[in-house]
This record gives sequence, C-alpha cells and structure tokens, in this order.
Amino acid sequence: MKTVIGIDVGGSTTKIVGFRQGKLIDPLFVRANDQLTSAYGAFGKFTAENKMPLADIEKIMLTGVGSTFLSDTIYDIPLTHKVEFPCVGKGGLYLSGLNKAIIVSMGTGTAIVYAEQGKDSVYLGGTGVGGGTLVGLSKLLTGMSKIDNIIECAKEGDLHNIDLTVNQITQTDIHPDLSPDLTAANFGKVSELATKGDIALGLINMIYETIGMQAVFAARGYGVRDIVLTGNMAILPQAQKIFTSLNALFDVNFVIPPNASFATVIGAALLGLQE
Repeated sequence: MKTVIGIDVGGSTTKIVGFRQGKLIDPLFVRANDQLTSAYGAFGKFTAENKMPLADIEKIMLTGVGSTFLSDTIYDIPLTHKVEFPCVGKGGLYLSGLNKAIIVSMGTGTAIVYAEQGKDSVYLGGTGVGGGTLVGLSKLLTGMSKIDNIIECAKEGDLHNIDLTVNQITQTDIHPDLSPDLTAANFGKVSELATKGDIALGLINMIYETIGMQAVFAARGYGVRDIVLTGNMAILPQAQKIFTSLNALFDVNFVIPPNASFATVIGAALLGLQE
C-alpha cells in the first residue's frame, strides 16, 4: 500500500502528515507567509525527513483556507481538495479514540463539529474568538504579539487581579451547581496593579471559557459528554487546567488528545485512505 499524505494549508502555517500501510507518520508543520511556499516547503521537508520517494505517494489530500492557492497536482501527484469540517470531525475521533463527540477546532478562530463514527460530520457553527483574538488583544493590552511570549508571560499571571468571580458578588449560593470560583465577568475586576502576566492569563482564560461554553451547549444539544479540543490553541500549557475546571461544573469531559494541533490534517489523510 502506498502512502497517502494530508496537507492543511493555513494563513501562516502548513501542517502535513502521512499514512503508510495504515500507520501514522509523525506530522510536522512549517511557517511561511506565502501559501504556495509554505505548502511546497512542508512537502519537501516531510518527504526528505521520511526518505519518501515520490513514486511511493499515492495521493495528496488538501484542506485548509490556503489550499485554494494550489492547483491539481504537486510534482504530478494528484491533489484532492477536502472541506475542512469533515476533516476536523474525522481527525478528532481518530486521535481521541471516541465513537462520537463534539470536536472543537481552535485556530485563528474556532469551529465546532459533531462527529460520529460511520456518519457525516455536522458543522454546528463557531466563533471568531480564537488564537487571532489572543494575539490581537494582547498586542493592544500588553504590547506582546508573539504567541510564545504571551504564553510564557501568562505563566506568572494571577486571575484574581483580572476576573470577577461569583463569590465576590454574593455571600449566598445563587445555584447549587455554581462554584463560588466561577467567573462572573471576564476582566470584570481589573486591578490597577495588574501585570502583563495577569492580563495575558486573563485573555487566555476569557478565550477558553468562551469557546468552552459554546462547546458545552453543543454537547447538550447532541446528548454527549465528550468534547475533543484540537488546533494550535489546544496545546497551550494553560489549556488543560482551565478546561479541566469546566468538566465538573458542567458535567462534560474535555479531551486534549496527543497531536491535537494536527487533527484536521490527519482527518484529511484518513479521508484519503477511506476513499
């Protein structure tokens, strides 16, 4: 069996993965401002690192917002364009090992999909809140626009200097299911002494809580508890703690699987294998 390759061409990064004899080849990504440069660069790096002759590649599955910049072949290997949302669902289920779940793709913005084995994925909508929001607001509020710097700075942050919580606005229980530490208002109690780290953590928390609640509502609509988080925003070090805190509050199970940032491109390659 020859190799099937998946390529996810984004606005500034391209992700690539392959399946050989049904086994996943370690994915990789490259950064470039030009989509063609990014896609061809990722393909060249991937085939070189894995010592993969072009003759061994059966087909290339293409997805992502930048995939329209490519024609019908790469080095005479046929390309098949795939809509992103079925890839999100397919990749999310594969990585999590679940039979059905809400799959959340957190990139520059956020898309939410219901996926079930053996059925077509259902795109449920999404939000413009995502990684682009984090970078843009951080640049305005802290002067930082490099994601690595924002993440590192947020490690020293304290949400008590940023967010208003339920126990700060009432002395009695509003509802038995509401934790007193639940956020009542993101950025609702910004201290004049708040640091860049506090602000950076507050932004990450606001974005995750916004996405998390949309996913919770989607899960309730489909009667499932499992919510799989994918995309680049899923692998930030703050993600696990924040989403875990939402599990008990809303009786859901947020899952961040290995290779979460590559779920969409893995889904594209899997669709190629399926065909």
